[in-house]
Amino acid sequence: MVASTLVCSASSAALGLLAGLLLRKRPSRDQKALKQLLKGNYGLLSPEEKRMASTLVAAGQQHLFQHWPAPGVKDAKKRALLSRLAAEFSHTASRIETSRTDVLQAPKVIKRPYTVIGANGEKREDPYYWLRDDERENPEVIEHLKAEAHYVKEVLADTEKLQEELYKELRGRIQEADQTVPLREEGFYYYIQTIEGLQYSVHKRRRVPPTAGPPTERDRMDESEEEQVLLDENREAEKHEFYMTGALAVSPDSEMLAWAEDTSGDEMFTLHIKDIASGRSLLAKPIQDASGSVVWSKDNESIFYVTKDDLDRPHKVWKHTLGSDPEEDVLVFHEADDSFYIGLGESRSKEYLCISSGSAITSELRTLEASNPSGEWKVVLPRKTDVEYEVVHRGDHLFILLRDPERPNSELLVAPVSDPTKTTVLLRHRKDVKLDDLEATKDFLAVFYRFNGLQGATVYKLGPGAPAELAGGEDIKFEEPAYSMGAGAQGDFDSPMLRLRYSSLSTPSSTIDYNMPTGQRETKKVQAVLGGFSSSNYRTERLWATAPDGVRVPISLVYRKGAAKLDGTDPLLLDAYGAYEVSNDPGFSRNELSLIDRGFVYAIAHVRGGGEMGRQWYEDGKYLKKRNTFTDVVASAEHLIAEKYTSKSMLCIQGRSAGGLTMGASLNLRPDLYKAAILGVPFVDVLTTMLDDTIPLTTTEWEEWGCPKDKEFYEYMKGYSPVDNIQRAAYPNILVTAGLNDPRVGYWEPAKFVAKLREYKTDSNMLLFKCEMGAGHFSQSGRFDRLKEVAMEMAFLLKCVGMQ
Repeated sequence: MVASTLVCSASSAALGLLAGLLLRKRPSRDQKALKQLLKGNYGLLSPEEKRMASTLVAAGQQHLFQHWPAPGVKDAKKRALLSRLAAEFSHTASRIETSRTDVLQAPKVIKRPYTVIGANGEKREDPYYWLRDDERENPEVIEHLKAEAHYVKEVLADTEKLQEELYKELRGRIQEADQTVPLREEGFYYYIQTIEGLQYSVHKRRRVPPTAGPPTERDRMDESEEEQVLLDENREAEKHEFYMTGALAVSPDSEMLAWAEDTSGDEMFTLHIKDIASGRSLLAKPIQDASGSVVWSKDNESIFYVTKDDLDRPHKVWKHTLGSDPEEDVLVFHEADDSFYIGLGESRSKEYLCISSGSAITSELRTLEASNPSGEWKVVLPRKTDVEYEVVHRGDHLFILLRDPERPNSELLVAPVSDPTKTTVLLRHRKDVKLDDLEATKDFLAVFYRFNGLQGATVYKLGPGAPAELAGGEDIKFEEPAYSMGAGAQGDFDSPMLRLRYSSLSTPSSTIDYNMPTGQRETKKVQAVLGGFSSSNYRTERLWATAPDGVRVPISLVYRKGAAKLDGTDPLLLDAYGAYEVSNDPGFSRNELSLIDRGFVYAIAHVRGGGEMGRQWYEDGKYLKKRNTFTDVVASAEHLIAEKYTSKSMLCIQGRSAGGLTMGASLNLRPDLYKAAILGVPFVDVLTTMLDDTIPLTTTEWEEWGCPKDKEFYEYMKGYSPVDNIQRAAYPNILVTAGLNDPRVGYWEPAKFVAKLREYKTDSNMLLFKCEMGAGHFSQSGRFDRLKEVAMEMAFLLKCVGMQ
């Protein structure tokens, strides 16, 4: 019976689908009818098949599912029928939807003559340049952005219920009332809470009882101690569409709080100071146009903060004395080199405050004794082009992690505080191991490193003085084939504990306290994932693709066992970044489960330009080698297809910011290779932006991409800049997002990219552009608002691969 139904039902199923799409009965009623019809066989169906079958039943096609034998009998034939129906369902739905969207009118952009002239007289026509409005007030531009957003809503109208379903699903995995692992520091346990139904965090603390012993991995906060609220972001955010905090700094006497907040998404912060007990403001007026950095001196009267210039560059450090007018604040440092940014910090020992100055390839550090706020800021090592270092203080010496052209993977040095130039090598440079980070305490030093693309750490016991060498050491190991691991927030300097954060593509984020004297570790918290999640249902793998020049490119991936068929028919989402030596490590994402549980494979290509494989990996993906980043993506995609993880018709890609450039350039190289792409706040107008030093970040970015005033760099960048290389060709379905107030990637870059692509592309695939009008580079600030964007993006992908 099942076999004969399979032969005769295809055409009726297609007609039934059309009727079902028109009838649109309530899904719950349809599902109930189907469940009664199939009885025990209902469990054989995937969520997508249940939706399909419910639609057919609603359209009067219930005969397709009547009289099925019990589970275990002819299950293969049942699966064959479901597969055939799914194919007919998808094909018919796709044809109907294509016809519907063909009727819709995409926003048209007027072309206005504009010539971009390079430093050497080179000319390029940019008829969409007028979309740039630095003030974000041009009514014509604003109306165009709104029209694009409306068009997105029109095109994705058939996914509205799916978006609602996805949003509920995404939010349903969150333990809304949650708390971080308390951090023991300066006599308090500090922690952050989220409250059910509220968007933002609440920062709190409790005292450490005077009878408490030294911290161990078994340390627990005493909840009988009175709880103090330091900052309730929900209350602060009430009057703002966007809200994000920068630094939160408690004074050394633990009585005052300084914090920075951004209320527009443009990363221009306002600085506040208050008395914690009373909530009374300690500033005559808030300090405006600051960066997110702020530190206290030990006198509890002086704070230091950073302000920005007109191009959004943090460039000046000021000292404010409590009780004085902020207009009288003292300038203590000005970074005159416009390719350098500055930041503020303090040593874990609390003995020094630090000003860091850095460009893309060079750094310099100044320190001040925290007990002497009017003292001299001293340079640790004078800046030298293409030399970067970081410093950790301990007693009378400094640990210095230094990178230069001769030691690209860094070397660990030690030097006296009195003369940091007198260095001794503790860990020599190694070609295959990159030293990444340091954490020092009174008695231990933890060194974090990378080997073969994976992270590791070694803990060394220290004597009372500066070590002459480092030997032995205890390795901290993890067993998964691909993971993300690093140092978390640390506590008091004399604590024997090292806090680690760990996750993988299938293991939720874990907070681990490691007892350095004993080597014992305890997992203090595993990120809650509601909705029946179990890591055992997922499999992670590590693959290697081969780039055109023979270099092996690592790929991390995850899929759900039983949901992914691994026969070349699965949808796959490939993510990549590949810039700034940023390591796109394979960490856990609750959100991606909504795709993975539906049968997607999720993969990350660790392409050149990132830092996963050491400094040379980064060097081989920048300047005049930038094309390696894009060909690595193509090679990774082709490898995943060849190994039957997916196919061209099911392969989707995504990238944000510089990752948006990576994917935009990859689309131009091989528009035929992908089914869909999501480009988030993408840096796609590389050449025009790098020619304009009135745009924030440009001068610093020359050390990442090259300066197009140099003819060689101009021609090279022109050859890959996504907006300059759009072809008259068929492109896949593409969704592009932006933030109106984004100071890092101007909204006009993706707007111009979409306008030109609409003009050039020869297909009828979706091309959508959504600009968030109240957000910046990091999208919406509320944790639930952001999920609505994620749901929209996922619905777009599911629609593209016929799974909506």
